[in-house]
Parts: sequence; structure tokens; C-alpha cells
Amino acid sequence: MNSMLLLLVMGVGAGVLGAILGIGGGMIITPVLTIMMGLDIKYAIGASIISVIATSSGSTIAYLKDDMLNLRVAMFLEIATTVGAIMGALLVGVFSSNFLYVLFGFFLLYSTYNMIRKLMDKKGENVYTGHDPIVDKFKLASTYYDKAEQKQVDYSMKNVPGGFIMMWAAGLASGLLGIGSGAFKVIAMDTIMKMPLKPSSATSNLMMGVTAAASATVYFFNGSIRPDIAAPLAIGVLAGATIGARLMQVLKPRIIRMIFIPIILYMGVQMALKGFGVNI
Repeated sequence: MNSMLLLLVMGVGAGVLGAILGIGGGMIITPVLTIMMGLDIKYAIGASIISVIATSSGSTIAYLKDDMLNLRVAMFLEIATTVGAIMGALLVGVFSSNFLYVLFGFFLLYSTYNMIRKLMDKKGENVYTGHDPIVDKFKLASTYYDKAEQKQVDYSMKNVPGGFIMMWAAGLASGLLGIGSGAFKVIAMDTIMKMPLKPSSATSNLMMGVTAAASATVYFFNGSIRPDIAAPLAIGVLAGATIGARLMQVLKPRIIRMIFIPIILYMGVQMALKGFGVNI
């Protein structure tokens, strides 16, 4: 009973954070299950996959209702992520995993630097509203109501090919290294494509659910998903994601960045050190 309550509470926390930041709850759930509860990494990853689906389900409903996520962008970029994930799965063992960990780790560190620059910018959040041929052709520009600022925000984006390549790389990292790619997806939209942080986070939540659902069948059939672990965790995550989706809409983008920066900094340092053979 104590373990079940712990899983529920952990699920709520992971769901809230995952929904706000668009990164899923895997980076919280997997370490807690393996280090604190002594669970085999195989079952921890299986439970993490289920929690990502629950986070996506709980938050996407709220984001769709409030027109926060961009469905066109999600479906367009999901092509790149899926292709990258398939290629990554096929290329496992071809490339040195240590080199890839270092490469993606330093990319996250560079992205942390860019996010800090945005945070320190006295002008605040700049919403890109210019025109781009690809954005216009695929009608990717959209609008959302910012409850924190209490105003309608019309936005466009640019450098779609760069974001597409980043999404492919995120999928590739998932397939090759078995890591979650939510942080990469948010960075692709927010940093590279200049999409506002809130719809970037909301759209990432939807995309993660699609990717996780595709891989969950593999984990299910190889016996990596334990219902006694995944079920209470998923219930907590679902509740937490619903709460997190509501919280995100009333938070200022600056606050979300302040939460996001230490997380991707930690992920970047962890991946880079892992590439050099140091685990933290």
C-alpha cells in the first residue's frame, strides 16, 4: 500500500512537471524507480513509457480545448521524429553511444545558454509574426489566448527546415540511445523555429504521446511493463498532467523558462559525462 501511494504521488508530480514543460515525466520517474525503489531498469523504462502516454493524454485534452497546441505543427514535425526513431533503432550498434551522448549533451548545454540569454533579455518574450514561405504554404501559423497576460497572441515561425532536422535528430537520439526526446522537441520549436514557449510545450506533449504509443507495444510484448507499477503511476500522472496543463496557461513564459533551464542543464551535463564514462 505504501509503495502504491508513493507511485501515485510521484506520478502526480511527474505529470504536473511534464505537462508544464512538455518533456514527459520519464526523467523523474526512471531515476526514482531505479535508485529509490530498486526496480530493474527494464521495468522502470516500461513504466516511464506508460507515464509519457498518460501525460500526453491528460494535458492534450486541456490544451486542445483551449486552442493552446498547434496540431498542424505537431503532425508535420512528427514525420521527422518518427523517421529518426526508426533510423535510430536500425542503426543501434553502428555508432559509438559514448560519442552520441557527448554530442547531444553539449547540444543541450548550448541550448541552455540560449535559453538563459532569452531569460536575461530585458525586452521579454518576443513573438515572431513575420512571413515564411513554408509556414504560409502549410498554414502553420496560429494563435492562442495567454491567460497570464490576458491577451490573444498571434504568432508565426521561421526556419522550419532547421526545426524539422532537429526533430529528426531527436527521434534518432530516442532510437539510438533509448532516451526521451521531449526537451529536444521543445528546443526545436522554441529556439530554432521561434515558436512561443507555451504552444511549443503544449505541442510537444501531443507529439511525445504519439511517439511513446508507438514504442509501448514493443515494451508490452517483451514483458517490460508491470501493471502493478505502471497502473498507479499512470493514474497519478494523468491527474498531475491535467493539473499541470491548467497551471501552465496561467504561468508567465519567463517562469516556465526558469523551471526549464535547470532541467535541461542537468540533462546536458548528465549526458555529456555519461559519454565520458561518468554516471551521476
